[in-house]
Amino acid sequence: MSSSSVPSGPGPLADAAPLSLCAREPQVPADRLVAEMVPPPRFDSVRFGTYIPDPNQPSQTEAVRVLEGFAAGLGEAPAGGGKRRLFGFGKAAKKAPAGPRGVYLDGGYGVGKTHLLASLWHATPAEKSRKAFGTFVELTNLVGALGFQQTVQTLSGHRLLCIDEFELDDPGDTVLVSTLLGRLVEAGVALAATSNTLPGKLGEGRFAAADFLREIQGLSAHFRALRIDGEDYRHRGLPEAPPPHTDAQVTKTAYATEGASLDDFGQLLAHLARVHPSRYGALTDGIRAVCLTDVRPVPDQSTALRLVVLADRLYDREVPVLASGLPFDQLFSEEMLKGGYRKKYFRAISRLTALARDAGRLVAGH
Repeated sequence: MSSSSVPSGPGPLADAAPLSLCAREPQVPADRLVAEMVPPPRFDSVRFGTYIPDPNQPSQTEAVRVLEGFAAGLGEAPAGGGKRRLFGFGKAAKKAPAGPRGVYLDGGYGVGKTHLLASLWHATPAEKSRKAFGTFVELTNLVGALGFQQTVQTLSGHRLLCIDEFELDDPGDTVLVSTLLGRLVEAGVALAATSNTLPGKLGEGRFAAADFLREIQGLSAHFRALRIDGEDYRHRGLPEAPPPHTDAQVTKTAYATEGASLDDFGQLLAHLARVHPSRYGALTDGIRAVCLTDVRPVPDQSTALRLVVLADRLYDREVPVLASGLPFDQLFSEEMLKGGYRKKYFRAISRLTALARDAGRLVAGH
């Protein structure tokens, strides 16, 4: 993360009170959902050349090589040609390309899968309007906003669709997206996806890839699975998660930081229930730092899943999070961390911890 994207620290006390996420109820038109299907700001400048493979993990270097070739091949693959042209290249439509028309990046937390997925999007030689990038949740929200048929029509003219954090824990949504992808494959759209190996399965080979390929059923032949091994880069060589600050520190920093929001954690959780998750990105528009007081355990699974989506949006936008109360690794109960949604909760802990480190500079010297 670049230092220029995080406020350097509190300045003179602001005349006005901090912003409040709880006071915001954004309305997001459907066309904005489509227009925003690009890599998030955190990944604006990433490229294959900025990905630094771990020399001890040869699978990382191999993944870069394969994805560079995949992107180059898409430059000759016009979308929208229908099933007959799924594997066609221009005039040589009868010849199939050397490999599958989809790639699946299989690996644990923080090994750079999203960096590579965004690099693929950037490297694909097509106009921005003809390639899309979004999370699994954002894709299901798009279907909810546009309807299934309109979503198919909207995305069928694309050359590439990248899906980050493909979720395997909701059978209904998985069937919905799998059906959508089937229609897009017929239209000649290339696909790329990531998801996380479940926490209890790390080190057990291609568990996530096998799960993914089974869930998407008939589409599995169109994907090549790339295993990416490695440690979570967000914790590689970095200090442990910082301890929470006091209410007074959080409040003072919120008043002293331009564009900061200040909310009670419990009240924010209640507010998230009144705002559709597809609008959580808009909820954070213009926010330069999120300050939360009295962080406490999340009371139930529905609330926890909403918090996961907010954490993703804040991480995508590189918004530092300063908090008092409990540390973020105590947000979710042991039962939650052992349940079916545990990969989401571990991802949220990892990302919020990274944002809490970013927020440290806001209170430096105080």
